[in-house]
Amino acid sequence: MDAKLPSEKSSVDEKSFTGEKRETSEKVSAHDSAAPESGAALENSDARVRAPAPDMREAGHTYHRGPVLMRGRMIPTDNTYANLLAPEGPTDWLHMDPWRVLRIQAEFVDGFGALAELGPAVSVFGSARTEPGDPMYAAARRAGALLAEQGLAVITGGGPGIMEGANRGACEQGGVSVGLGIELPHEQRMNEWVNLGMTFRYFFVRKTMFVKYSSGAIVFPGGFGTLDELFELLTLVQTHKVTRVPVALVGTEYWGGLFDWINGTVKESGNISELDPSLMQITDSVEEAVVLATSEFA
Repeated sequence: MDAKLPSEKSSVDEKSFTGEKRETSEKVSAHDSAAPESGAALENSDARVRAPAPDMREAGHTYHRGPVLMRGRMIPTDNTYANLLAPEGPTDWLHMDPWRVLRIQAEFVDGFGALAELGPAVSVFGSARTEPGDPMYAAARRAGALLAEQGLAVITGGGPGIMEGANRGACEQGGVSVGLGIELPHEQRMNEWVNLGMTFRYFFVRKTMFVKYSSGAIVFPGGFGTLDELFELLTLVQTHKVTRVPVALVGTEYWGGLFDWINGTVKESGNISELDPSLMQITDSVEEAVVLATSEFA
């Protein structure tokens, strides 16, 4: 009796296995013939037999996200690369300060990269509204040519008017003619005489490039933008943020009243120190303006 038990048990198991095998075969055949549901059913079947993935959040596991190490409950359920490729949600972050900081940083990087090998340069400022037939346009063009003859780059705001005149003079003389444009609500084109140009979103980044890469400035008559650039330079000099940036203003009639007020009312009120005449002069001579603006290269 005892000797037969294994045999009987084996026989029962074989029948049971054969039946299960036949039943499974029939199920698979049915799945094969039933189109869309078959794939999902087989996937569910696979999921039932597949070993579960280990829980990384259990004690002992370590996860690295960049330079950061995390263990146990601190291990995230997502990952950086999947987040990068995930569909975008709301885009409000495009208009928030952290993203603006990155744009500002990118402008500085692009500006430094474009101008780092520029060499000695002088900035020329003035109105965008000056017409090509205006004597000041011709004076700016003459200044650009004189600077280029000395091997100096000419940096302007890249727009029309005085800026175009200076860029034109430098370009016609075979010099480096730089235009640092600004994004404005109304379109201001980059003039055709610029042979190295860049457009900025932010005024303060643009002004940093003017100051960093030029060793002198010539200022022609202009409006608020020109005044902003002029007083930026004078402020940096007066507060010793820069050592020496000689500034020549062209047009005694235009600038005389402003500086009479500065040297009179403002200075006499004790609000400013006396302007160093070796660093700032008003003249009607383009040649004198160029000599003063380039005095740091002498």
